[in-house]
Amino acid sequence: MPSSPITSLNTLLNKAMNLNSKLKLAPLAGVESYKQQQDEELQAEINNDNKLNEHYRYLGEKLASFMPSTDYQQHALHYVLKGLGYLPDTMLESLIRYLKGPTSKQYLSANAHLRFIIAVNGRLKTPLHLAKMQELRQRFAADAVAMQDPQVWQQADSRKLISLKLTNNNGDADVNWQDKTIANADNEDMAIRCYQAGKYSKKNPNPDEMVMLFFHGGGFCIGDLDTHHEFCHSVCAQTGWAVVSVDYRLAPEYAAPTALLDAISAYAWLAANSPTLGASPSRIVLAGDSAGGGLSTLLAQQLTSPNEKAWADLGAAGQQMYKRLKTLPRPLAQMPLYPVTDIETDYPSWELYGEGLLLDHADVAVFDQAFMHNSPLAREHALISPMIGDNSQVCPTYIVASELDVLRDEAFAYAEQLRVAGIAVETYTVIGAPHGFMHLMSIHKGLERETRFIIKDFARFVKEIISAESILVA
Repeated sequence: MPSSPITSLNTLLNKAMNLNSKLKLAPLAGVESYKQQQDEELQAEINNDNKLNEHYRYLGEKLASFMPSTDYQQHALHYVLKGLGYLPDTMLESLIRYLKGPTSKQYLSANAHLRFIIAVNGRLKTPLHLAKMQELRQRFAADAVAMQDPQVWQQADSRKLISLKLTNNNGDADVNWQDKTIANADNEDMAIRCYQAGKYSKKNPNPDEMVMLFFHGGGFCIGDLDTHHEFCHSVCAQTGWAVVSVDYRLAPEYAAPTALLDAISAYAWLAANSPTLGASPSRIVLAGDSAGGGLSTLLAQQLTSPNEKAWADLGAAGQQMYKRLKTLPRPLAQMPLYPVTDIETDYPSWELYGEGLLLDHADVAVFDQAFMHNSPLAREHALISPMIGDNSQVCPTYIVASELDVLRDEAFAYAEQLRVAGIAVETYTVIGAPHGFMHLMSIHKGLERETRFIIKDFARFVKEIISAESILVA
């Protein structure tokens, strides 16, 4: 559940810089010189380092190369936050001290660039309120898109890309996407976004006929198809798999277990329509981050071991959903990223990382209140908390945890529960990363490398499952 302050991050960043007066971020008005008026304290630091002027010039050149004028305004945060990573650590550490942000001793594995981003968020963050959830959604959506690389918003078949004959140094596939409308659990409209790779490739980029069903995070209260577009685009580009992202209904307007019901409907649609995406219904993998990761684990559980008693608690509609689950194919694997798996137990990470990071105790409390508001189910229910239900038959699982995350230890606990049950499970912890690091994947070098590795390693994990199944069939 990534933290999403009421005040937009774009506003926060500008306020922090304006209040500071130690560094005026010229990119917000265009790429100009970073050597602006400095106060006496910072000027003294600069005078002690003759190399800083060259750093400024280098930074300006880098930003200029990143910032096509047509894309700059919408993705301003991407350029500004990425550009800050080129500042010398002495400058960043000064800004962090001014903002009373975390020191290197507090978070040993988080570099100055990441700690500065955390400091800006922490200094000007405002409390979340249920009454302001609509405003929060809008601001979170705007900030999330503004931080994404504008290149992921260019369709692969656009005239611009074709005429420029752009190539990708990483060898990623070209990607196109299309929004579709399907039925949610109440037969109302629900949006999904379908990504496909390889329209201009000489060979089939998805020979294993894979498709990922993705559920966005946001505490079951915020987030949408756009907020997680960059990650879904990256999965498709790196692996060649088709990807389907789901815009399930949100709390508090739609309490638990509405999100799970919509997830099941999306899975049923994909099982029936996967051939239209060049995929097989037997090659569906599940994924999601934070609340979406918890949704992934709940769906994986109920697809493999549907709980008749739990569904009976929802009356006739629940019994009908139980019967529907029995008809659906099981998923091949799942990849929950820093997931919500246990809403009742306080693990050590709850105390270690519950304050001062991108997700704190107060955020969790508000999201939890919204999610359970007017829910017909108790908090400790198999359709609410994944670790309460039967996970003994869950599909092979690749779990990603963040080191600096209040939810870190419940991800580990979930992994251990699967291991005890004999489920094939692997865990990967992103050292020095806060909860919600996915949203920083293209503005922080280290997190970009980590995210690319996670996608690559999960593809390796899935490939091994396919190979093992092939041997068994033979």
